Amino acid sequence: QKVVLMDPSEDPDDILRANRSREKTFVFDVVLDHRATQEEVYVSTMKNLIGGVISGYNATIFAYGPTGTGKTYTMLGTDCEPGIYIRTLGDLFKALEATTEEMDYRVSMSYLEIYNEVIRDLLNPSSGFLDLREDSRGSIQIAGITEVSTRNAQEIMQLLTKGNKQRTQEPTAANKTSSRSHAVLQVTVTQTSQRQAVGEEMRTGKLFMVDLAGSERAAQTQNRGKRMKEGAHINRSLLALGNCINALSEKGGSRAQFVNFRDSKLTRLLKDSLGGNSRTVMIAHISPASTSFEESRMTLIYADRAKNIKTQV
Repeated sequence: QKVVLMDPSEDPDDILRANRSREKTFVFDVVLDHRATQEEVYVSTMKNLIGGVISGYNATIFAYGPTGTGKTYTMLGTDCEPGIYIRTLGDLFKALEATTEEMDYRVSMSYLEIYNEVIRDLLNPSSGFLDLREDSRGSIQIAGITEVSTRNAQEIMQLLTKGNKQRTQEPTAANKTSSRSHAVLQVTVTQTSQRQAVGEEMRTGKLFMVDLAGSERAAQTQNRGKRMKEGAHINRSLLALGNCINALSEKGGSRAQFVNFRDSKLTRLLKDSLGGNSRTVMIAHISPASTSFEESRMTLIYADRAKNIKTQV
């Protein structure tokens, strides 16, 4: 459960700084090294949240970290090593089929990206930029998003792979197919009882799976011009997310914190899943390379703060 981060530039013969080690230790729920399989990652992060989604809670999972540390691989995976998206949905359908005797269920999903603070539908890219609106119950909706209903995990895999090809990917110095946008897969499970009672109850559980864009310094990826501008937008939304996480983790403290969800489209969309009725998992990715020491340190600090959020589900 422990991550120990050693500073690569530390010099053992430096007498002046002998007592000032920059070694940092972080403790998390689970720490997985390079030998972990996709299955292990899935079992230790997402598997036990599926029951919650079926009984009407929300669940969210983030993949966070610098470019090139394997976020998209963790979430989408490859055909022979599928990632969290597919494993989660496969288990979700299995669990729902076990309840079909007394419940009718409907599963719909949408897949979108947030790029330069505008929202694009990845399943129907020709629809242009979409708006975030609030409905009468105060929940955030995206006007005009394509929702696909399906009961088959294979169909979803094809849709996701197709949608992922529509994602804004640009080569940077870190990665040839660097994702320059946040991708959000939103799955809604609606259940109604088959016994027609007077007080008809409907359970709705939402599942958000978010593959964030890379959180690296511009100097690291040698970004200039358009890439630099994109990076600024990415950092702005990640900063807004960080601010929300900070405010939420200090909520039980001495001063009542205002949580500013309206700072970016990403945090507005995830408002319920950060502070509301939701169980949230963050998978922080770090690279073992000594050149990305600063990025790894910032990622671990970010994830360490997210650990302190306490919500009443």
